[in-house]
Amino acid sequence: MAAAQPWTANTTHFIAGTWTPATTGRTYPNRSPWSGHILGHAAAGDAEDTERAITAAHHAFPTWSRTRPAERQRVFLNAADLLEQRATHVLAALAAETGCGHHFGTVQLDFAVKLLRQAANLAYRPAGELLPSDTDGTQAMAVRKPVGVVAAIAPWNASLTLSGRAITGPLALGNTVVLKPSEEAPYTGGTLWAEILHQAGLPAGALNVITHAPGEAGAVGDTLLASPLVKRLNFTGSTPTGRRLAEKAGRHLKRVVLQLSGQNPLIVAADADLTHAVDAAVYGAFIHQGQVCMCARRIYVERPLADAFTERFAARAARLPTGDPADPATVIGPVINEWALALLDRRVKEAVGLGARVLAGGEPAPPCYPATVLTDVPDEAEIAQSETFGAVVVVETVDSAEEAVARANHTDLGLAASIITGDSRRGLRLAATLEAGIVHVNDQPVNDEPQMPFGGVKDSGWGRFGLGFAAEEFCETQWVTVRDDPRTYPF
Repeated sequence: MAAAQPWTANTTHFIAGTWTPATTGRTYPNRSPWSGHILGHAAAGDAEDTERAITAAHHAFPTWSRTRPAERQRVFLNAADLLEQRATHVLAALAAETGCGHHFGTVQLDFAVKLLRQAANLAYRPAGELLPSDTDGTQAMAVRKPVGVVAAIAPWNASLTLSGRAITGPLALGNTVVLKPSEEAPYTGGTLWAEILHQAGLPAGALNVITHAPGEAGAVGDTLLASPLVKRLNFTGSTPTGRRLAEKAGRHLKRVVLQLSGQNPLIVAADADLTHAVDAAVYGAFIHQGQVCMCARRIYVERPLADAFTERFAARAARLPTGDPADPATVIGPVINEWALALLDRRVKEAVGLGARVLAGGEPAPPCYPATVLTDVPDEAEIAQSETFGAVVVVETVDSAEEAVARANHTDLGLAASIITGDSRRGLRLAATLEAGIVHVNDQPVNDEPQMPFGGVKDSGWGRFGLGFAAEEFCETQWVTVRDDPRTYPF
């Protein structure tokens, strides 16, 4: 394996507008998943660092929440321009730090720029409404107010997009934020956002970033949950971690927004265009080497089209270029770390041991796991039950699209789904019966736009990300009445 040119970055915490090391002085190495090179050293934060960040955000809240709309808008428009200007650097950093190839890096960058520009409009969103009252002489209002300090916990797999989504809506509405990026992406999921927004004019303390060493997220997360100064928490990550956070948040009566795991179905109806169905499935299953929460994990094909689809799909998967994420031709880059690679290998081998057949891939090529297509996977296999974060997809033949829906719904997860059909109206009818927070008809499941209500049902989480819905999650509604004349009381 040829060594890639190392990209270097050292990252510290960003607290109260200042770059600062961990209180203990500890750091940890941030390694490239492709080359293994140390890209830099990141601050290894703890509960004390987190308390410092929370305090800074709390102190910054009164000023930022009362900042004039034009000034808040200017920050986000400036940030969008700065991010665009740094595109080459950002794409290189995403490739080096998270193994993100050129295409998905561009997807993330485009989303983040749109996110910032759309967030600029939130400063002018109506802050309430007048309500009719049956009490004579009383004017009633429902007034929307920012909550205060918002904690944001973001993952590594789409580090730029998901950290941006976690902080931008709350900030644009007048809240302040403490961001905890993944230990696998301290720069592209954390420090980079602090650099951009600080340079764009965001005042000190409005955004604070705390990083931590592998295995040490608990102290940071527990501090964010326990602090009475933190009013909301949003988390994107696995269902097991989200469940633990929700249980702890419940003890503090703290509202959380959770976007968790997906076991996402892609249904191919018998009347689907075969070429379109294969193209959509290849993209939806293998973009960013399957390390996207929305990726298709299960493909159900109606029997009349099953043989032709499966043959073409497996052949396409077997030809996908695998290797260095810095190469624009690469489709399947490295898995994020050795643990993730071992999990993929173990689950595929377990499925094969239980009777599954491998139609493409199936053997690790460290640090990559090639695009893998399985069929005849028994229901008791782990890969059929749990989200498997990698370029592995299960294909299954069904007798009807309705059977596919029933099988797709037979899971505790319900994030995204898609249906490929020649009859879009039938697709909409099927969509209404799918237990998923997101359904795309005649498209694959990996879709997102900043203004859309992104989130799942069942064990895939609760609440919705998306700028159009951020006010519902990160603001309080206050009922206010006013009278010009005294009211008459009965006693």
